[in-house]
Amino acid sequence: MSWLNPFSRKDENSRHCWGYDFQWTPQHMTPAEMHPLKYSYDVLGEQCLDRLDSISPPDPGQRIPRNRSRTGTDGNPGAKRDLYALLRDNASEDETLGRLWEEANTIPPWVDWDQIARGQDVFYRYGGVALTALAYQSLLGGMGAARVTEVLARTGGFSTSVAKSRMYETTQHILQVTSSLESIKPGGAGQASSIRVRLLHAAVRRRIMKLAKEKPEYYSVGKFGVPINDLDSIGTIITFSATLIWLGFPRQGIWMRQQEILDYLALWRLVAHYIGTPTEYFETPERAKSMMESLLISEICPSETSKVLANNIILSLQGQPPTYASRDFLVASARWLNGDELADALGLGRPSLYYKALVAGQCIFFICICYTYRSIPYLDKRKLKALRRIFYKVIVENKTHGLGEETNFDFKYIPRFDTTTAMGEYVSGLKGSGVERRNLRALFMGSAVLGLVSYFCLQTTFRVIGKVGAWWAT
Repeated sequence: MSWLNPFSRKDENSRHCWGYDFQWTPQHMTPAEMHPLKYSYDVLGEQCLDRLDSISPPDPGQRIPRNRSRTGTDGNPGAKRDLYALLRDNASEDETLGRLWEEANTIPPWVDWDQIARGQDVFYRYGGVALTALAYQSLLGGMGAARVTEVLARTGGFSTSVAKSRMYETTQHILQVTSSLESIKPGGAGQASSIRVRLLHAAVRRRIMKLAKEKPEYYSVGKFGVPINDLDSIGTIITFSATLIWLGFPRQGIWMRQQEILDYLALWRLVAHYIGTPTEYFETPERAKSMMESLLISEICPSETSKVLANNIILSLQGQPPTYASRDFLVASARWLNGDELADALGLGRPSLYYKALVAGQCIFFICICYTYRSIPYLDKRKLKALRRIFYKVIVENKTHGLGEETNFDFKYIPRFDTTTAMGEYVSGLKGSGVERRNLRALFMGSAVLGLVSYFCLQTTFRVIGKVGAWWAT
């Protein structure tokens, strides 16, 4: 849902899109201005992928030989191919690989490492709010981008059986680029995972383009653009940064401080640099916000494929640990963060008022925790340290309901002519528990506090009126 602003005014520059209002400025881009970005892409990344395949050709099982110097493995003949290690170990011997390695390890002059570290802290300062916005708005709401879903559907990565794992892999990347300053610097886990994702994108793009050349009706480049093009990559970084700042957080009652916005955008601008995405669209808050709004108008246009993928995300999370949330609560969360217009277009159901109240209770919980902790430096530091450890343990290391181990972002969701993503089947009888009970308690407590505050305000008002009346009578 969007919070109503009673002071807003509308003029010829006012825009309303999917429940969001904003002012059009010269920094915004029209669909025609963005159109060329659908056909430009990370050419160097794809050239390097070709070179890496010639050095160590992947077989159907994604297995590779044991020579570390040529393959980037540790001598284990059963190990999976690690494209980052391959690049690192062969960059000095190949001109093309060397260019990408130098580009990724040359830090742009606008990078301030102190600011990057502060940007990493921002993610954990609002950890629960951030993960909620990433899941239900950035990812699920992002399925409204019809062009992007045409690529995702062809990988099979968002069928109900693998969607949760696919989301956790994306979250691992986010956790790695925010875990520590050393992690995001050259040679760190965050930089390495960003380069792996860059090469994975190249592999998906190359595969779909190859299939489209063999069978033109498989994928239309003229209609959808080059798979994982520059506009798609910019949009991905936007969903991890600007969308949280100006949509995901405010819709949960959280507003970042201006310095936090600058720091958080700087972090994701650096990730964009590593991943081969144009970085100029994130150089200022104004430009990032205008790009987010431009994409909202031009790219969000849900299709039937959008409905399938959005509902599969709900189905893959329903009744699953660690939250064990019910379908109705998940849908209510998606509606709260994306608005009814977009939720209806994505084919999401309409839960009862009870589940909307639970989401309101969750927002009350987040508001109390986030604003309290960020106002007390000692508590803030403790929270940052604790959530860094907890998130990674639950999402990546946990073998029961997490990934169980770190992924190397290998090419496992491989597009084929017969690969499609169908709508999953609803599983009844999966009831929500833990997170919903917590939100209900938060709602009751928030309502009680509001009631007490209202009571004392009224009492004070009546006393003042009484005294004024007595004074006037004398």
